[in-house]
Amino acid sequence: MSTRMKIIAILVARSGQTDALRELLFGMAPACRAEPGNLRWDIWRDPAEPARFVLDELYIDADAVAAHRETPHFKAYLARINDLAERTSLLLEPAAVA
Repeated sequence: MSTRMKIIAILVARSGQTDALRELLFGMAPACRAEPGNLRWDIWRDPAEPARFVLDELYIDADAVAAHRETPHFKAYLARINDLAERTSLLLEPAAVA
């Protein structure tokens, strides 16, 4: 039985990089959502801190996460993200999920 996996990434744009970060995230959303193992890929923005974005991703299993990390759009994201934002990323498995 496969276990769904969630990724939560908190991204805070570096000074002057909010628009570039938003463009990067919005640009990769369609490709991420189209991945076969993706169940959810949402971008949230903190209204109290407009430079803070949260990615809420859900995958069918760990293999789907691994496949996501091998895609060209994810590799392009990794190549740019550290210049655009401070990043905290959590890979989570279900503990008590409805």
